[in-house]
Amino acid sequence: MAIDSITLELLQEKLISVVREMRANLVATAYSSIIQEAHDFSCVLVNGKGEIVAQAEDNPSHIFPIPWSVRQMFENFPDDIFPGDVFLHNDPYTGGTHLNDIAMIFPVFAEGKLELFPVVRAHWGDVGGTTPGSISGTSTEIFHDGIRIPILKIANKGTLDRAVLDLLFSNMRVPEERHGDFMSTWGTCKVAETRILEIFEKYSLPTVVEGIQSLLSRTEKRMRDRIAALPDGEYVYEHYLDPPRQGLEPVKTRTTLSIHQDSIHIDFTGSSPQVPGPGNSGPANTMTGAFIVLKTFLDPDHPINHGNFMPIEVNIPSGSFLNARYPASCAGSSEVRNAAISSVLGAMGQVIPETMAGDIKGTSNHTYIAGNDRRTGKPFLFYEYPAGGTGGTSENDGNNAVRNFAEGDFSSIQPAEAVEHYTDLLVERCEIRTDSCGPGFHRGGFGLRRDLRLLAETGLLSIASDKNVIPPFGVNNGMSGSPNEFRVIRNGKEILPSDTPGKVAGFRLEKGDVVSLRSSGGGGWGDPLTRDTDDVLLDYQNGFLTADAARSYFGVVLSGESLDLEATTSLREILRNNRLFLHIQFEKEPSDETKRRTCKIAPKNLQQFGLNEGDLIEVISPHGLCLRSWLSTSQEVSENIAFMGSLSQKILQALPNDKVEIRSIIRNDT
Repeated sequence: MAIDSITLELLQEKLISVVREMRANLVATAYSSIIQEAHDFSCVLVNGKGEIVAQAEDNPSHIFPIPWSVRQMFENFPDDIFPGDVFLHNDPYTGGTHLNDIAMIFPVFAEGKLELFPVVRAHWGDVGGTTPGSISGTSTEIFHDGIRIPILKIANKGTLDRAVLDLLFSNMRVPEERHGDFMSTWGTCKVAETRILEIFEKYSLPTVVEGIQSLLSRTEKRMRDRIAALPDGEYVYEHYLDPPRQGLEPVKTRTTLSIHQDSIHIDFTGSSPQVPGPGNSGPANTMTGAFIVLKTFLDPDHPINHGNFMPIEVNIPSGSFLNARYPASCAGSSEVRNAAISSVLGAMGQVIPETMAGDIKGTSNHTYIAGNDRRTGKPFLFYEYPAGGTGGTSENDGNNAVRNFAEGDFSSIQPAEAVEHYTDLLVERCEIRTDSCGPGFHRGGFGLRRDLRLLAETGLLSIASDKNVIPPFGVNNGMSGSPNEFRVIRNGKEILPSDTPGKVAGFRLEKGDVVSLRSSGGGGWGDPLTRDTDDVLLDYQNGFLTADAARSYFGVVLSGESLDLEATTSLREILRNNRLFLHIQFEKEPSDETKRRTCKIAPKNLQQFGLNEGDLIEVISPHGLCLRSWLSTSQEVSENIAFMGSLSQKILQALPNDKVEIRSIIRNDT
């Protein structure tokens, strides 16, 4: 018998309310500020097939890989799952993200059947490994990342395995905090169990099972209808991560997105192989990046469940950095997922041009400061991932220093009071980062700056971040945001904590050192020389933009607190005339297409516009599509011609001899 629509809606909201109660319970009972303040955890309900049934405001990056973790439980324990059992999982190769994100799977039985149960994935502040916090910019293998848990039964029919727990916590820093978060998560799952059984009692088990299937089918149909309305075709985009260390190539993500009737196929073939650093990922994490973008583009207003995924197929070559093989480090899996997001975002911008948006901060900016409190002698561990600017769109400027659509209900930063209570640090500065936006008709959002002074005698700093070299891109002639930046200020002098920007492991801090976190701005949308001058003036008056940046980014001349319209009109005309336009030609792709893309121009053009061999540039087509590339020169290239690989034509949607703009990416913001 079909369930009536009112009962179906009530059931859906009841399931979501269970997840929300789980969230509230975990925040109220967790030990670590990472969960209490930063909300670095997520909750979900899963059915007996391992399909997502309900989630709330949680981080999709945590939740979307959950079916892979549950699948491992079913495969490894096919006939050995009973009421009261509890499983842990964090293995990135089989459905995890990075090792700090530990999933607790809590089977719930009704009438002897496993039909609906809760799962929580929470970030544990430390899981062992080379550096305090377990995540650093120089890890090269999974053993550096901490303890790897493939799928582990930690409780058998309600009885915890104390020996295994002791083994885990003995290999983690600040074990009492880890133990507290574990017990808090276990208690949260017990609360969810009670609520789930109440739902079965209220509606009956057959009704709930049928209702869940109806909800999944309804969501799948809605998703297929949205895809069917898109133009069939193949769309390609490329995105780059920073080099994993000095002397290595940037890391390429290539996305080929194919739409056929009511389904989408995404292929990451052509992406870089796994890297000797933390910037690798397992397959579930990369697929999550693709799912996040498609859900956001196609079905942003409805609840999430497994039906959203059914029309989507993803291919990720094994051995690529997006689907790394053991023993690759996956500590920077968040950065990899964000690379997939940016790449699919670029491809979908070609499918639906009116929804093109500037790139987001696109990295977690994992920052750890460890030390011993001078007052108590006890160890402390500060962990934060400062938010940045979001991208400009056709309708609005990006937002300043906030979380984005891919991050859920995370806090932008931890409150200063919490930081100073739990650690031996002083928050000296917390503000919008001046001049960090991606210029555009609608600018990207500004990043933030946060300065923390070490009060303890010594400390260790570790950072795993991306977009410190290659910044968030703009679209439709918009410009890049500022890259992320991390500095240590010692005796008034800024020093780099590593020779590879954004990649730091155990840098030794001294008492009084200030760690300065400066997050990136979002990419701009549209030509910055067409931005409303009053909007530029307002950003200047608010202290977000300096007069120099208003002049160089937007062509706006300010005199004191006023706008000089005559000088602005003249300057904007000069800046337009100084832009470099070349006729584009295409040649056969190089044999190793996983390496960085190059743009060959004549030496005379290089000198004429003050460019340098090896500069990172943007090539902008007449349609406003942007492609990152690196400059090279050749005597064989005629003046005013740019040569690029044949795939560039597909990405830029340009014809041979079209005029494209060549723009250098140079940002020196503080």
